[in-house]
Amino acid sequence: MQEDGEASSEFELPVDEEHRATELCLLSAAGPHMRAFHLAWFSLFACFFSAFAAPPLLPVLRLHLGLSSLDISHAGVASVSGTIFARFAMGSACDLLGPRVASVALALLTAPAIYAFAAFSSSSSAFLLLRFVAGLSLANFVANQYWMSSMFAPRVVGRANGISAGWANAGSGAAQFLMPLAYAALLRLSGSPSFAWRAAFLIPATLQVITALAVLAFGQDLPDGNIASVRKQELKLNNPRPSIWVVLREGLGNYRGWVLALTYGYCYGVELAMENVVAEYFYGRFGLELQTAGMVAACFGMANVVSRPAGGVLSDELGSRFGMRGRLWGLWAVQTTGGLFCVLLGRMKSLPAAGAVMCGFAFFAQAASGLTFGVVPFVSKRSLGVISGMTGSGGALGAVVTQLLFFSGNKYSTETGISLMGVMILACTLPIASIYFPEWGGMFCGPSKCPPLSEDIDAGGEYHLLK
Repeated sequence: MQEDGEASSEFELPVDEEHRATELCLLSAAGPHMRAFHLAWFSLFACFFSAFAAPPLLPVLRLHLGLSSLDISHAGVASVSGTIFARFAMGSACDLLGPRVASVALALLTAPAIYAFAAFSSSSSAFLLLRFVAGLSLANFVANQYWMSSMFAPRVVGRANGISAGWANAGSGAAQFLMPLAYAALLRLSGSPSFAWRAAFLIPATLQVITALAVLAFGQDLPDGNIASVRKQELKLNNPRPSIWVVLREGLGNYRGWVLALTYGYCYGVELAMENVVAEYFYGRFGLELQTAGMVAACFGMANVVSRPAGGVLSDELGSRFGMRGRLWGLWAVQTTGGLFCVLLGRMKSLPAAGAVMCGFAFFAQAASGLTFGVVPFVSKRSLGVISGMTGSGGALGAVVTQLLFFSGNKYSTETGISLMGVMILACTLPIASIYFPEWGGMFCGPSKCPPLSEDIDAGGEYHLLK
């Protein structure tokens, strides 16, 4: 058997015994590992760009589509509510079809809705439908994390997940920055505000289609091939995989997945909620112009380029030094710090202070997302898609609950809602302390049994060794 980290003649990167890469070389496009990495993050970047193309143009859309504050609030909820179920379904789809086909199918099914909105929309109902359908594409996040966890060994999977998702999530910040610029440029060329915003929406839709086709043409599900061919080989070797029902039952029955779903709802979920309100918050509270508010808001999403990868790297470093206990303590500490910044953000009175605190909140909340998916791949190998889908759905559900509680209607001002959201983060981070692995322990307790020396996973598909 090949030793962990030994290069194989079949691959350009060093791999472990399951042919998962043990190194992450960001400047490489070596197939299949790094090619999958770059396809995964860029295709998901396009989905985030599409899902958050509307918020930075809300002042324009409000005028041309007759949107009320309630319409905008409902659309914000719609943009993430559908993805609760879509993300869970995507986890099972990845287990069944592989991340490549599953992600391409969703991207190509949702892109036409954006084209239709650009061409035909004239009402608040069309706007709500756009936000709902475009939001469904965010379920491709589950495919992204599944793909990285299948391609990279446990010792680097945290940083692979963190960097891939972090670069992809920056699509929301890019939309905040680029959509107002595109609208302004098209307005100067055409002189028609209606034409300008409609034409601007063609950009995210086209980018989503192009990246999906690239994944289909150049991607590969697993190090040894696409999932269909790998399973045919397993059948020939009389080693079939368990049925989807067994995979579902084991995933849903693992309490660690539910705890991670809750905590993810209050790092990634609050990030989604903030993306829906941050531009209009700075526009209304501090009187910024549309493009300036968009640029300030873009800082929140663009922080993902650094913050989420930093969380993944930190998770791997803590894991190598302190095992699973380090990963869990790191997640709790970073997410709690993000909650404190969130409480402070709602209480800021000046623009410079609000901008600085917003950057701190963005960094720690997004780094906590990277740390979360530094733990997810270790919960269950067999039910990886289900656990990833549960956790991803928890993020979307957290966004919906937050939007409904604090940013719907006139019960709270936006700044009060942000501070209360921070209190929710602090409370919902506490259950991390309940996560315990018999082989590795938890935050407060050591392991209750010694892991075997030769095996990677047990009969239930759970990892034993932090490689």
